[in-house]
Amino acid sequence: MTTTSLNSLSPVAAEAAMPSHAVIAVRRIAFVGLALTVGAVHFSIAVAEIMFGFTVAAWLVTLAIEHRRPAAPAWMMPLALYGGWTLLSAAFSLDPASSFTDCKQLALLLLVPMTFDIVDEDSAVLLSTVILAAAAFSAVIGIGQYSILHYDNLGQRPRSTLGMYMTFSGLMMLALTLAVARVLFMTRSRIWPALVIPALSVVLALTLSRNAWMGACASVALLLLIRDLRLAAVLPVIAALFFASAPAPVLQRFYSTFDLHDITVNDRFAMQRAGAQIVRDHPLFGVGPNMIERVYPKYRDAGAVEETVSHLHNVPLQIAAERGLPALGIWLWFVGAVCAGAIALFRLSPQEGPLRFAFQHSGIRSLEFT
Repeated sequence: MTTTSLNSLSPVAAEAAMPSHAVIAVRRIAFVGLALTVGAVHFSIAVAEIMFGFTVAAWLVTLAIEHRRPAAPAWMMPLALYGGWTLLSAAFSLDPASSFTDCKQLALLLLVPMTFDIVDEDSAVLLSTVILAAAAFSAVIGIGQYSILHYDNLGQRPRSTLGMYMTFSGLMMLALTLAVARVLFMTRSRIWPALVIPALSVVLALTLSRNAWMGACASVALLLLIRDLRLAAVLPVIAALFFASAPAPVLQRFYSTFDLHDITVNDRFAMQRAGAQIVRDHPLFGVGPNMIERVYPKYRDAGAVEETVSHLHNVPLQIAAERGLPALGIWLWFVGAVCAGAIALFRLSPQEGPLRFAFQHSGIRSLEFT
């Protein structure tokens, strides 16, 4: 309940409407749990999942004490439908048991109403600080892996304490976007994000993850243009610094993006052809969650390099192949709804404050949803 709504009540009614100490305590516990979740995800997915379960429990207790239903933004509707279609796809999967097991990840969708309930404008800044602190520490570990332990090739890339370099690079991309958004759209609380941007930028380059590079470049460029069109002049400077300072493996990896003879590029095209064939054969429900690795050898063409792959390195194609074309349509609806909502909030928010950086970041982040 907002301060404005409380002020409109009579003194007796306002006192009755004020949250109890128990509710305040449980809400604080839930926020701490959420902060631990978003911090732990940079170091251990398992620990983050434990913290997530703890936070969900605290949030549900809060709802029970307050005798109310959870709230969520309007774009939760397509997200919920996407989850529902995923379960339907699992029911028609080539191996329903395996697909339903993979669907446990849908529990993470609770992050949307939970965060919507727990986090407000003031706590958003604190939560983003926790995210950036954890990301910065993880980035330092990744830089150490590259420079000391020789994690400097495609077979061994920086991944911090996580199991996969792709997970690590994706987290660094999102953290970099958040840090840049805070610097550009906050007149206060800029020092910490400004300090971590170099480490995040460096380690992201060292992961040799071209998809994360492209995502980061697109989001940072968009943030600069939204803040002030004149900041477009910064982009050539950033590019010049990259080419002047990047190590040889990073530059070689960058140039390979445009080399049609590069085996990894050819393999990506082969995956796209295989994915398109899977969609043609299974347009409605796909082959089922977690089934791409099993069916890929059947659809693999002569231009492919890898014998089998766990995913198709293309989010829309992966969704269509795994869950069907309706799931892809729902996902596109979700992305559009989040972007439209973020734009509306951005326009209505004050020129300076957490609404601007938080919702700008959420709009860009939705483009990476899988």
